[in-house]
Amino acid sequence: MFTVDEATAEAIRRAYHESGELAGVVEFRRHFPLIDSVHAHNCVRVIARWQPLPKPGAKEKVTKKEGAPYDAPRTPPVRPVPEARS
Repeated sequence: MFTVDEATAEAIRRAYHESGELAGVVEFRRHFPLIDSVHAHNCVRVIARWQPLPKPGAKEKVTKKEGAPYDAPRTPPVRPVPEARS
C-alpha cells in the first residue's frame, strides 16, 4: 500500500497523456521503484483516470448516463416463477 501526492500524480498523468502508458509507467517507477511492472501499469491507469475531489461545501453535479434512466435498477428484474399445472 502506498499514497500518491498530487504533484506525483500530476507528473504521472502528464507523462501518460503526453507520451502514452509506457511513459506513465516509467514516471511511476521513478517515484515508486519497489512496485513491479504489472502493478505499475494498473496503478498508472488508475492515476490517469483520477478526478479531483470537490472542494468542501461545493455541490456535486449528478449526471445521467446516456441510454438509461437515472433510477434504473442495477440488476435485471427477477422473473416470476410460472405456476405449476395440475
